Amino acid sequence: MKRFLLLLALSAVFCGTAPKAAAQDQKTPEQREKEFYEAIEQQVEKLETQLNLESWQVFYVDSILTHDYKAMQDEFAAMSAAKMTNYDLFYDVQDKWMEQIYQSMRKVFNDEQWAQYEKNGAAREKRARDKRAAKKNSKPVKK
Repeated sequence: MKRFLLLLALSAVFCGTAPKAAAQDQKTPEQREKEFYEAIEQQVEKLETQLNLESWQVFYVDSILTHDYKAMQDEFAAMSAAKMTNYDLFYDVQDKWMEQIYQSMRKVFNDEQWAQYEKNGAAREKRARDKRAAKKNSKPVKK
């Protein structure tokens, strides 16, 4: 999941800012969108296998990931279009949407599935998000 997010963030940041010389290597928007949805599908299948999800859970997991990753991607695109270069802002957006996914998944999984989900890396990612948030909130404001 972490690799997917990093790839998603980097592609969103650089999709509009790549040099003209690299334009030949760039993918069309349709190709990027297809890869985006394929990555979500792979993640859903992985969770389905790891957590032994029921069909209704697969539906919700797919819906959550599709909506939230798309919303995150849209925010990244808007930030890139506004020529924002502060990577901390991109991390803030990523953390916001990953926290939304984390909270939504808790509502879908039973206790056993949730424990396995957290064991597979969600708890570590949550601690990292919380650590970044605490660090951000403890910084003194300069005037």
